[in-house]
Amino acid sequence: MKPAIEFRNVDIIFGSAKETAEALKMVDAGASRAEILERTGAVIGCAGANLTVEKGEISVLMGLSGSGKSTLLRAVNRLNRVARGDVIVRDGDWEASVVNCSDSELRKIRRECVAMVFQQFALLPWRTVAENVGFGLELAGVPPKERHERVMTQLQLVHLQDWVDKYAHELSGGMQQRVGLARAFATEAPILLMDEPFSALDPLIRTKLQDELLELQARLKKTILFVSHDLEEALKIGNRISIMEGGRIVQTGAPEDIVLKPENDYVRDFIANVNPMSVLTAWNVMRDARDLEPAGEGWLWLDRRRTTRFKFDENMLVISAERNGKPAVWVSCDDLGAPDDPSIVYWARAGTPLRTVMHAMHQSQTAPVALFDEASRFVGSIGVRDVLKAVVRR
Repeated sequence: MKPAIEFRNVDIIFGSAKETAEALKMVDAGASRAEILERTGAVIGCAGANLTVEKGEISVLMGLSGSGKSTLLRAVNRLNRVARGDVIVRDGDWEASVVNCSDSELRKIRRECVAMVFQQFALLPWRTVAENVGFGLELAGVPPKERHERVMTQLQLVHLQDWVDKYAHELSGGMQQRVGLARAFATEAPILLMDEPFSALDPLIRTKLQDELLELQARLKKTILFVSHDLEEALKIGNRISIMEGGRIVQTGAPEDIVLKPENDYVRDFIANVNPMSVLTAWNVMRDARDLEPAGEGWLWLDRRRTTRFKFDENMLVISAERNGKPAVWVSCDDLGAPDDPSIVYWARAGTPLRTVMHAMHQSQTAPVALFDEASRFVGSIGVRDVLKAVVRR
């Protein structure tokens, strides 16, 4: 499947045609943004940006102010023009070059393919909540009855169905941003551009809206390009993160790769104060089944203290389990209300957040946690020492 958005060697330069031409030569020569500005007067928005955003994922552009993240995002619907390179947008089997498309194709991109959520909400103060949500549909010529139905559907999604006749000044900041989300969802565009949508909100409201966005994404499966300067936010919501510096993408990867495998000093400094528990999963710290100590024919010890052992068939499916010499009592890591029992063995999927596993380890005190894949095959175990090693390495 082809990506929903594709940036191909994108350069965005703010300046006259002459300044831009000269600046591009300096970009090719490896000059810095400051050097180019001093010599040409042109400002480098982005340089040599290559990035794909897969259908249904949340891709976060991350960086300090002025790093080029919002500049790159706004190239998707041509709010910023690309000086060199290309941006491809796909909606099902239809695709278009944002750089070279016709006026009618650009209108299709803006009306049907791409919706945008802004940092400062961008609500029209003379319109009600319902009228703001339906504004894009109105511009697209959607009939009033259909428009009303779609507006009400989206307002129910963001829990604002009782506020349809209110105005922006009557809403809290969090509620105003929910209206912005509903307006974007109402167009049914498959791609959402979200330019620091939660940064103007109080921390508690911001956290709540992040959670709500993830809940909506689980249901709607939009393709989201999200700009943030908050690394904790990026790690929480992003399927992939791209770190930008000086208009260039310096590293792209999954959240755990950004934290555990920084590719240069800039990224290393950027993530220096991040709590690794924010991104680590059980898979990142487990001891692989192949490294566990044998405990007799077909058996393996899950822990160094030899309190827990499993017996497996040829497919690594558990056929017998013992804890402290007694048949094991299986308890999911999600079930922290389980009674205290010396025979309990906690289990989890390998992709379970490490925080969840650590809660279970605290509950059981000494028992290791057994990890399984989606086919219920045993893949490894985690003990306290494994967690400590991972944190120290980080």
